[in-house]
Formats: sequence, C-alpha cells, structure tokens
Amino acid sequence: MPPRAKVTREMIIDAAFGITRDAGIGAVNARSISEELKCSTQPVMYHFKTIKELKRAVYEKTDEYHSAYIMNTYSNNPMKDIGLNYIRFAVKEKNLFCFLFQSNEFSGKHISELVNAEELQPIIAILSQEAAVNAEQAKIIFRSLFLIAHGYASMFANNAMEYDEQMVLSDLSLIFDGTIKAVRG
Repeated sequence: MPPRAKVTREMIIDAAFGITRDAGIGAVNARSISEELKCSTQPVMYHFKTIKELKRAVYEKTDEYHSAYIMNTYSNNPMKDIGLNYIRFAVKEKNLFCFLFQSNEFSGKHISELVNAEELQPIIAILSQEAAVNAEQAKIIFRSLFLIAHGYASMFANNAMEYDEQMVLSDLSLIFDGTIKAVRG
C-alpha cells in the first residue's frame, strides 16, 4: 500500500487562496479546505491552530499576489500602469480585492500610515523619479492617485458595472498630471 500524501502548510494556504478567489474569504474554513484537498480536517488544524491564523497566512499570500500583479508595468508611465493594474485587479479578482481592502485590515490607521508604509517605498521611488519630485511630494501625488484608483476599484469590485478602461485611464491621467502641477507650484 502506497504512503498517504502529506498535506503541507503551503498546500493548505494555496487551497484557501483558491477558495477565497472563487467564493470569498467567508467560505474559508477547515471543512472547505479539507474538501478541496480531499483530506480530513486534521492536517488543517495541525498546521494552523486557528482559522484566524490561517486567514492571516492567506492574506499575506494574497497581498504578495496583488503586489506582483500591480507592479507589472508596460508603458513609459509606470505610475499610470500601476493605478490601472490596481483597478484591473479589482475587476478581475473581486473576491481577492475585497479581502485585501475591504475586510477592516486598516481599522484604526490613518491614510498617512499607508502612504509611509515600508512596502510602498518602491512605488514612491518610481513616482518620485517619474514625476521629477522629492519623496514627500511623491507621497502627495501617490495619495491623490491612490484615492481615485481605490474609488474606481471599489465601485467595480462591489457592483456589476461596465468597466471603461479609456475613461479610467483618462481620469488617472488627469489626476496624475494635475497633482504633479499642483505639487510643483
């Protein structure tokens, strides 16, 4: 008789990520993961003492996936690409977007904490170079771009709206160019 396949921590995270992607984080539990992996719930509870701990690991995987997705730039204007990719992510990966940005993860935080986060510094550096401004000015520009991109992304992720990429790109360009002009004085 062949040995049973070992269910690893990574397999569990991947299964939970897939469930989140398809049905939302609310569908993630020991039973749904065990059904996905065709095993008992015991390996899930062995690797993760609580479902909250598992969801934290899934959040980290989702955040890494999102970061790679938005950083895929393809034009001579990386910041507009990043903004557009952020919105595209919400359109194509609604459940993952809602999990990352609409699950109260940022409760009690101020927008300045998000803009000053270590993980965001590569984007601030790109923006600073692209707009020919200092880091503090780049943070102001980023905040304006982020707020419009997040507004669009939230509308598309939560509503059955028609996605008009040209309109979105036009608005991103308007905010980007206008904020640069305002910041430079």
